[in-house]
Amino acid sequence: MAPGNNIVALCDVDLRRAAETLQKYPDARQYRDFRKMFDEFEKGIDAVVVATPDHVHAVASLAAIRRGKHVYCEKPLAHSVQEVRVLMEAAREHKVVTQLGNQGHSFDSIRDFCEWIWAGAIGRVHTIHAGCTAVNSGVDQLPRLAEQHPVPPTLDWDLWLGPALDRPYHPAYLPGSWRGWVPFGNGTIGDWICHVVDPVFWALDLGAPKTIHAEVKDYDFKTQGDAFPKGDHITFEFPAKGERGPVTLHWYSGTERIPRPADLDPDDKSVGTGAVVMGDRGTIVYGSHGAGGVRLIPQSRMDAYQRPPKTLPRLKGHHQDWLQAIRNGTRAGSDFAYGGPLTELAMLGVVAIKLAGTKLEWDGVNQRFTNVTEANRHLDPPYRAGWKL
Repeated sequence: MAPGNNIVALCDVDLRRAAETLQKYPDARQYRDFRKMFDEFEKGIDAVVVATPDHVHAVASLAAIRRGKHVYCEKPLAHSVQEVRVLMEAAREHKVVTQLGNQGHSFDSIRDFCEWIWAGAIGRVHTIHAGCTAVNSGVDQLPRLAEQHPVPPTLDWDLWLGPALDRPYHPAYLPGSWRGWVPFGNGTIGDWICHVVDPVFWALDLGAPKTIHAEVKDYDFKTQGDAFPKGDHITFEFPAKGERGPVTLHWYSGTERIPRPADLDPDDKSVGTGAVVMGDRGTIVYGSHGAGGVRLIPQSRMDAYQRPPKTLPRLKGHHQDWLQAIRNGTRAGSDFAYGGPLTELAMLGVVAIKLAGTKLEWDGVNQRFTNVTEANRHLDPPYRAGWKL
C-alpha cells in the first residue's frame, strides 16, 4: 500500500480465496457482507475499491457512493446499461471521486496514441478492428448444471449471488469462470473492451453508437442463454461528430479474430488482443492495455514518423491518479463520467449478442432501442428479492 493510505476494512464472501489478503492486513476489520460493513464502520471509511464479479459492481459501488465514499471500481463498471446510468448519476449527485479499473488509461502509451491521432498521423479514422482472443464462455459447461454440489464451507453462496436471480451453487461458476456466464459476467467483450477500445474511445470521442449488430456461430441464446458464446463479432456504427467523420468499430471476441491488416510486416504476428486503427492516410496498431506497443505500420512508416509534441500530462499510475484526485478535489482520468459510457458500449454489445443477427438502432439520449422492443428488456435485468439499486 502506498504511503499515506491505510486499508482499514476488507470484505469478501469467500474466506479461502481471501485468506492471503486477510493475513497480509491483520489490523483491518473483516467482513463478508459489504452492507454490514457500511452499517457498522461507515465513519471509518473514506474510499472503497470494488473488485467483485461484475454482477455485484453496481450495488456495492452505489452503497458506497450514497454514503459519500470515493469509489474505484474494476471494469466493467456494471452489469447492465441501467446500472451504468444510475452509477454515473449518483457519482455526479454525491460529488465523489471515482475511477474505473482500466489501468491502461493512465499509461504513457495511450497518451502517445491520442497525440498521434490528433496530429493527423493516419488522417481521418474511419474503421477500427479491435478484440481479445480470450474465450470467456460457459457453453461447454451447460450440461453440467444439472449436477448437485455442496456449497464449500468457506463460501457464503447467498452473498456471492448478491442481486443475481436464485440458482444452486455449482463449481462451474467460480472462481474466475463467472465471466463466461450471463447472470454474473459480461463475456470477453465486458472483460476487455474497457482496455482495448479505451484508446480510440478517448482519441476519437466516440460516445454512443447509433447501431449495434452481433454475429455469432454455433450459439442460440434461447437455449444457451445462461452462457456467452465462444466467439462473437460485433459491429458498432458511430455517427460523425465534431470534425471527424463516421466511424465503424468491429469487435472480435475469443474464436473470432481481428483480420490481419495488409500493411503489417510479414513477420509481425502481434495482432491478436489489441486494435487496428485505419485512417485515410495510414494505419496504427496497438496491444491491449493503454495502447501498449502502439506503432504505425509498416515499420518503415514508424521509423520515419516525426512524433508530435507531448501535450497530455503523464501520470504515475492509475490508483495513484485516483488517490491524488481525492486529495486534490479533482477528477480522476477514467472517472465514471468517462468510464460509464465506455462500459455502456460493452453492455450494448452484450444485448446484441442476445439478439444476434439483428441490427439494433440505439437512442443513447433516451436510453432505448428504437427498432426492436424486445431488446429494451435487456437494458435493466431484474434483481432477486431483497436487492435493488
